[in-house]
Amino acid sequence: MAAQEGMSDSPLRVLEEALGIGLTAAEETADTVAAEGAYYLEQVAITEASEDDYEYEEIPDDNFSIPEGEEDLAKAIQIVQDQATDTYILEQKTVLPSKHVVPEVIEDFFCNFLIKMGMTRTLDCFQSEWYELVQKKVTELRDGGIVPDVYAQNMLLESENKNLKRDLKHYKEAADKAREDLLKTQKERDFHRMHHKRIVQERNKLINDLKGLKLHYASYEPTLRVLHEKHHTLLKEKMLTSLERDRALGQISGLQATLWHMETGRSYNVPEIKVGESDERKNVPEGPTQKGLREAREKNKCKKLMKGTTKDSEFPTDMQPNPNLYLRKEDLCPSKFDYKLNNIFRLHELPVSCIAVHPCKEILISCSEDRLWKVVGLPKGNVLLTGFGHTDWLSDCCFHPSGNKLATSSGDTTVKLWDLSKAKCLLTFEGHSHAVWSCTWHSCGDFVASSSLDSTSKIWDVHSERCRCTLYGHTDSVNTIEFFPFSNILLTGSADKSLSIWDARTGHMIASCDACGVTKLWDFRKLLPIVSIDVGPSPGNEVNFDSSGRVLAQASGNGIIHLLDLKSGQIHKLMGHESEAHTVAFSHDGESLFSGGSDGTVRTWS
Repeated sequence: MAAQEGMSDSPLRVLEEALGIGLTAAEETADTVAAEGAYYLEQVAITEASEDDYEYEEIPDDNFSIPEGEEDLAKAIQIVQDQATDTYILEQKTVLPSKHVVPEVIEDFFCNFLIKMGMTRTLDCFQSEWYELVQKKVTELRDGGIVPDVYAQNMLLESENKNLKRDLKHYKEAADKAREDLLKTQKERDFHRMHHKRIVQERNKLINDLKGLKLHYASYEPTLRVLHEKHHTLLKEKMLTSLERDRALGQISGLQATLWHMETGRSYNVPEIKVGESDERKNVPEGPTQKGLREAREKNKCKKLMKGTTKDSEFPTDMQPNPNLYLRKEDLCPSKFDYKLNNIFRLHELPVSCIAVHPCKEILISCSEDRLWKVVGLPKGNVLLTGFGHTDWLSDCCFHPSGNKLATSSGDTTVKLWDLSKAKCLLTFEGHSHAVWSCTWHSCGDFVASSSLDSTSKIWDVHSERCRCTLYGHTDSVNTIEFFPFSNILLTGSADKSLSIWDARTGHMIASCDACGVTKLWDFRKLLPIVSIDVGPSPGNEVNFDSSGRVLAQASGNGIIHLLDLKSGQIHKLMGHESEAHTVAFSHDGESLFSGGSDGTVRTWS
């Protein structure tokens, strides 16, 4: 019984000491403390195994700064933003929530404690005495304090500890990611630095190579200059040699003709070249001796057909006025642009290279790359005459001012003069070293000019049958040549992108076109372009004025004929060619237009 009382008294003493309520006397408390030892509550900080004592590796930040201009701007901005975010997270102070202390209900605590300890009798006594005090309203505690809820505090500390661990894990992941990004950025920086150094080395190498090439080229310039001078000297010597050869052949031919006359006692004319639709002797093989004799006979025959005198012709000093000037008056009827396709003449098997309109009659001449030129009657397009004799393609043709002769140029390096009334070749001019691109008659009819791939132009005297002069100055092929009407002015256009005027005495407007489709009008008195018209990108093959000088026609590589009104600046287009248009020409009254295409056809527009 005493033991049970002692056991029951011991918990009571613990409660008395915890609550600070003097339920027993001081002597009993002293005896009990001496006998069983003192019981007291102590605030203990419960710690768990954590990573607080772990020594983390310090991340060096020596190379964290990114040099300006080394990296991509967007990537650098993203890295700086991530750095600022991580710094903010690391510097942010975690504020623990304030602990809300809930005062415990004393009677419930005692009841729960006694029930848990199995002290039912003490519980009955406590309840009977407690409810008496409640009825007497003397239940207010005196210096009792508050019983701490250790379990609730432990739970709160454990929750805070978990939050801190989670934040710590997040910071570690952020630090690892920042370390990986830093390493990646440093590798990219090093790669770009290496690439930049390699490019700088290659650039310096190229600069040195260019300097070496310039020096090497400069060392060749004197040699090229000397070779160029030698080339011109050789051309002159070649021309002199060819003249001497022609003179010697003429002498041989004269002696042979004299000998033959003495033997036969009569004269005999050998046909030089046939103009027609058959050539029976074309494919007959001949040796060098026969060929030389034949050429000599041809030249001798041509000389007999021309005038007996060999005196050089004189350029006219007093030129008659241009009869077409009256057409330029402002009170004329408006220019014609509404041309319509009337007919198509299929004349050649290869592309048409040139068209020339007779100055008086309703006929035209078409030249082609099939080595033939044809006289075509208008408007039906019937072929009146077919001429052949050139051994290569024909490039250009031009009527004599009287209309009874024709000059043709060819890729066989020759210029031939034809008598249309007799259907015969009158004269063959040889002297160019490469193909002849263009030919033109002087208004007086005594001179023919030609331009060639050999970068030269020549003026031929029809009466003396020789080259009067050779024009040097262009550095590339001379593609076109033209005498101004009723003047001594000669115009040449070259592949060196220049126009040259020879013996210019008056002022006129000229036109040119290039491979980019740009047509330019020039005032060669000032040597400046007046206007530039771009109808590209197809190349312009030929330009030609009408008789009034107010309409300019251009044959284009895309098959379109462009008509430019020089007064209003408007451009009209004629579409009818199925392929490239090579050449274009106006009739003398301006009512008709003729164009030749690469399909071998000539089209008439009216």
